Amino acid sequence: KKLIGLQAKTARVIRDGKESDIAVEEVLVDDVVVVRPGEKIPVDGKVIAGSSAVDESMITGESMPIEKQVGDEVIGGTLNKTGSFRFTATKVGKDTALATIIRMVKDAQGSKAPIQRVVDTVSGYFVPAVMILAILAFIAWYNFGPEPRVIYATVVFVTTLIIACPCALGLATPTSLTVGIGKGAENGILIRSGDALQAAEQLNTIILDKTGTITKGEPALTDVVVTPGFDEASVLRLTASLERGSEHPLGEAIVKGAAVRNLTLADAEAFVAIPGHGVSGRIDGHEVLFGNAKLMRDRNVTIDMLQADWERLAGEGKTPMYVAID
Repeated sequence: KKLIGLQAKTARVIRDGKESDIAVEEVLVDDVVVVRPGEKIPVDGKVIAGSSAVDESMITGESMPIEKQVGDEVIGGTLNKTGSFRFTATKVGKDTALATIIRMVKDAQGSKAPIQRVVDTVSGYFVPAVMILAILAFIAWYNFGPEPRVIYATVVFVTTLIIACPCALGLATPTSLTVGIGKGAENGILIRSGDALQAAEQLNTIILDKTGTITKGEPALTDVVVTPGFDEASVLRLTASLERGSEHPLGEAIVKGAAVRNLTLADAEAFVAIPGHGVSGRIDGHEVLFGNAKLMRDRNVTIDMLQADWERLAGEGKTPMYVAID
């Protein structure tokens, strides 16, 4: 149910040149869908106009929003963060990635673990044996028991059935399987089948394919490296002042980093977001440019003296970014 709740309820579709809101179930393949900032992407598709950063953590575990340009794939149920864009629907209804995950969890909850098959086999022999035993006990008490024989015989018959019948044996395994798989799905852990859940008990090593799976889910500022003539506090103050106008998670991390260091931020003028590159603006009379290496090269800023630091930080799994002042 919680997974189903992650799906978008409506979609804004362009048909006959007009935008209209329709139920997500009515979206057809090849429909053009419009997504605005802060909205859920209704179905799977391919971007045809515009660009944005999309939070795909619910599907991929990736903590950083993914930059989407024309031609990139988007996944239904993920959250659009910054820009607005249009995409053509490629998978709708039961074919979307989220619908497939929901179906997988449902199938897993209905699957049988190996232990359950053993339990079912035991129950298959055990139940008839118990019933035969109960009937024999009834006959014995009815023939040889004291008066009132019928009442005593019935009590013994029912008692034997209740105590010996393996209901708990047959019910405990499927119940724990359903609860376990459901609880896992709630916490973003998808268990493919009962077999996998049972095999997990013997795990002694877990290998994760990417850091996004186990990180906190939000970036934090770790290092500030400056060139001669600058000090950390002033560089960070100007950068955080510029990023205060940005919605990018890396920008938010820098603003928080400045707050932790008790820096007083200024107001940015002429703030410009450069999609896929970074941001620029004017603070306290300084021209500040902040972003990736491509942005610096495009604006003819020399970054060779920081190359060694960039490689060191990138090698530690961090996301280095450049800031140019004046």
